[in-house]
Amino acid sequence: MNPLKQRLLNGEFVTAAWAELGNPDVAEIMVRHGWPTILIDGEHGVGDLETWVAVARAVEAAGGEVILRVPDGLDTTLKRVLDRGFRSLVVPMVNSAEQATAIARSCLYPGRGGSGQGGRGYAASIVRASHFGARPGYARELAHEDLLLFVQCEHPDSIASLEAIAATPGVDGIFLGPNDLSAALGHLEDMTHPVPQAAFAEVEAICAKVGTLLATVPGGGRGWADLRERGYHLVAGVNDVSLLAGAARQALAERDAALGKS
Repeated sequence: MNPLKQRLLNGEFVTAAWAELGNPDVAEIMVRHGWPTILIDGEHGVGDLETWVAVARAVEAAGGEVILRVPDGLDTTLKRVLDRGFRSLVVPMVNSAEQATAIARSCLYPGRGGSGQGGRGYAASIVRASHFGARPGYARELAHEDLLLFVQCEHPDSIASLEAIAATPGVDGIFLGPNDLSAALGHLEDMTHPVPQAAFAEVEAICAKVGTLLATVPGGGRGWADLRERGYHLVAGVNDVSLLAGAARQALAERDAALGKS
């Protein structure tokens, strides 16, 4: 099984770093310096599918695991990223059980989806996901065992349907997007406001009730330890852009202090 999926199902609290720049070397550096789980941001980050594959190869070669946040939940998008070897996915802006069902159907081969009817297009013998045909039984079993599928809750409509979304066959977990949810509730860049805070708590309660995996990012006064205590299984915090910008600011401050500049 997908080792990341196995770790989460075993109850391990997993931390991840975001790859925004689409640079394989940068992602490899993060893996080799303590961040073995890399979440490639295909929604807001740099690059296209082949960029993400290059990043994934670098991460995997360094001993890490990748998750890909796709830009959308379209059937064509999901089919292509799965064929190119991504097995852990986050799909943004999923606001209904119908959306979740369609996404899961696109990720599963026929005979394995909601109502037993997956709809993933078949090319298993020639794609990277099957090691170009070197993984016997990929389409029949391995593809479904490997799949780790999170859908994002980022809108009040998603909360209203969250129990049904979380119970959708093929969906493994809910990824709370606190920034977008706060904005949708009228509190852009104000996650500490009581209204989004109450919404976060509602999402947490629903996921605990259903027993689904729960993921998010730190922020709004909620740090790594707090989120672990609240029942989150996966938290993606630092990102390559912020790490680089922070290091640049620190180096600037050290330079100015050494030269006596205010």
